Amino acid sequence: MEPGLFLIFAVFALGVIAGVPVAFCLGIAAVVGFIYEGLNPAVAFQQMASGMSIFSLLAIPFFIFAGEVMLHGGIARRLVSLASACVGWMRGGLGMVDVSTSMLFGGISGSAVADTSATGTILIPAMKAKGYGVDYAVSLTVTSSIAGILLPPSHNMILYSLAAGGGISVSALFIAGIVPGMTMCLFLGIAAYVMAVRRGYPSEGWAGFRHLFWTFVDALPGLLTAVIILGGVLSGVFTVTESAAFGAIWALVVTLLVYRNLSWPDFVIAVKASVRTTSVVFLLVGTATAFAWLLAMYRLPELLTEGMLAISANPIVILLLINVCLLLLGCVMDMAALILITTPIFLPVVTAIGVDPVQFGMVMMMNLGLGLTTPPVGAVLFVGCAIGRIPMEQVMRTIWPFYGAILLVLLLTTYWPAMSLTLPRLLLGYGG
Repeated sequence: MEPGLFLIFAVFALGVIAGVPVAFCLGIAAVVGFIYEGLNPAVAFQQMASGMSIFSLLAIPFFIFAGEVMLHGGIARRLVSLASACVGWMRGGLGMVDVSTSMLFGGISGSAVADTSATGTILIPAMKAKGYGVDYAVSLTVTSSIAGILLPPSHNMILYSLAAGGGISVSALFIAGIVPGMTMCLFLGIAAYVMAVRRGYPSEGWAGFRHLFWTFVDALPGLLTAVIILGGVLSGVFTVTESAAFGAIWALVVTLLVYRNLSWPDFVIAVKASVRTTSVVFLLVGTATAFAWLLAMYRLPELLTEGMLAISANPIVILLLINVCLLLLGCVMDMAALILITTPIFLPVVTAIGVDPVQFGMVMMMNLGLGLTTPPVGAVLFVGCAIGRIPMEQVMRTIWPFYGAILLVLLLTTYWPAMSLTLPRLLLGYGG
């Protein structure tokens, strides 16, 4: 390994171990690398600035803000009611409601943490009151929240497109996540049902089609957020950035004028949370751009491709190795940082063995999304345990059936390209 390459990775690893935020670890490692190579450190800051100045990144703060507004504006509660009317009659009905709500809300907010916060604060206490195990409620809530990463809109897919050099269609990525995301929710629902039967959890009873109709009507303005965003992109009326802005406006209109649940204090909280999250994401983008520039200078992607192909030319083996690497990395690092760091490294490897970049994007989203639910640094797992007031160790004893369901869908997504590529080809004419 090049001494400079070893140096920047050593500086980055020491920073992470010391508890320094990942964005600062990347920035410090990049500056050290520039100095070691005798380059002007100002070039590092120029790379950071150029990384944050890409127009398509404007979609991220709009999506984040729309998700926060919906979280605090009453949309989540109505989606829970709709899901309850649809599937609450099944055995372990609240578990089915949890998965269905995650699919609905995740497809609007695009954030696993927002999904867990919104649905968890409603459903985890409700399940506890109905006699469900807290470990079951928390496990199902945190794992089903990964739907927010796969189902459109997802700001993580925008980061992936950026990290890949901007040549991958964000619209294609959005559409590609629909089938894997819904399949994952289906498999989680099956696992939840089996566990509910074994534990003897109750059903909620069927309230009738009239109740279903009116809960749908009540939830429709919120559901239209996703319809507007996706419909605008697919029809060509909006770009992804324009659809994000329009989605944020629509979310404000719905929560302020239709539902009238967004108070001024809640609006302030939503704005502060959006600014905080956006600042972290943009700082990560900037520092990761400088870091990736150094990796390209040291030819790391080419060296890694040659090394993996030397181990095996079998695509099955290479994809398995990459999946294991992403799963392990996801356990110890933040998702956004890993997308920005690992995409320039692994994407050349998978394209060399004939894997489509859009398909690999779905593989990466699912791998790193699973990392959000695993210790020691799984942000979603922490949120779920905090809401359920349960130790993480207790959740980890019984969460494995849900992990198994996600891993099964991950294998399907990895080795069956049609699962993620059929819809983009049918709806967008994608020919990648």
